[in-house]
Amino acid sequence: FFLSLITSSLFAKSDYFNQGLIFYEKNDLDKAKFKFEQDLVFNPKNEKSYLYLSKIFNTQNKLDLEEQNLKVVILLNPKNEEATFNLAKLKLKDSDYKESKKLIDRLLIFCESYCQKSKKLKIQIENSLKK
Repeated sequence: FFLSLITSSLFAKSDYFNQGLIFYEKNDLDKAKFKFEQDLVFNPKNEKSYLYLSKIFNTQNKLDLEEQNLKVVILLNPKNEEATFNLAKLKLKDSDYKESKKLIDRLLIFCESYCQKSKKLKIQIENSLKK
């Protein structure tokens, strides 16, 4: 009995991320945000929860919170392409061209999925630096 209680409790704790994904895909961002935050209580190094929180904050136009979460993702996994790319876009939006260029240059070193997007963004950044 106790073993099944502990197992079900652990499963419930580990399922917050998946529940958050379901709410995120249904565009129920408040519930998704809550589930990702719950996941981080039990899994504080889950870069995916931080990444999805950054996406939610982007949609809600809470750019400071988006940036904080992207930085945590990169801290946990310096080679997370999506987080690095999104932070570079955010820095470009803030007119921080040098930081954006630095992030893209770093991303181009290890990119696999975001290479084309990164090259296009780099051109956009370089054009902005010339202005």
